[in-house]
Amino acid sequence: MIEEDRLEIRFCGSGGQGIITAAIVLAEAAGVYDGKYVCQTQSYGPEARGGNCKSEVVISGREIDYPKASHPVFLLAMNQASCDTYFSDLKPTGLLIVDAALVKKIPTGRVVAIPFTQIARQQIGREVVGNMVALGAVGYLCKAVSPESLEEAVAARVPAGTEDINLRALRAGFEAAKKFDLDNLPEFIREEDE
Repeated sequence: MIEEDRLEIRFCGSGGQGIITAAIVLAEAAGVYDGKYVCQTQSYGPEARGGNCKSEVVISGREIDYPKASHPVFLLAMNQASCDTYFSDLKPTGLLIVDAALVKKIPTGRVVAIPFTQIARQQIGREVVGNMVALGAVGYLCKAVSPESLEEAVAARVPAGTEDINLRALRAGFEAAKKFDLDNLPEFIREEDE
């Protein structure tokens, strides 16, 4: 059973894909701009670029007693290796969100597959902002933070001079996620396990 006031989200992929930055921005949007309790943690292998990495965000309406995501409700996997490694932790009623171009073996039917990296390359002209496209989709799907707060957090966090490209990528993620008919997603996710 998932507590109504605790939402666990895990971002995972390869070092260098901006996984940790995306999680930090989500945490700042929830905590700084939406006024919720939030905790963000991260871990990555010794080979920072290219090795598996993960970052977790716990969002709550009250104080958080445990900072880790033991059974995330949302799992973003930006490559196949991270999907294979971390999928088993996903809550049975949770939602897997994958980069459709990089994750081909999808282990569940509870999935939203969007080609984040391809969208970044084709619509924004920079593959490096694939993490912001993914963040936009996660933010839209989890409904834990407002789009305005995500935009403010992105503008405040990214390097000066890159705000426009990152905001365009974030908005492209919002639009990509809108194509999925998941209006009742919070209820879908919060079903109790019988």
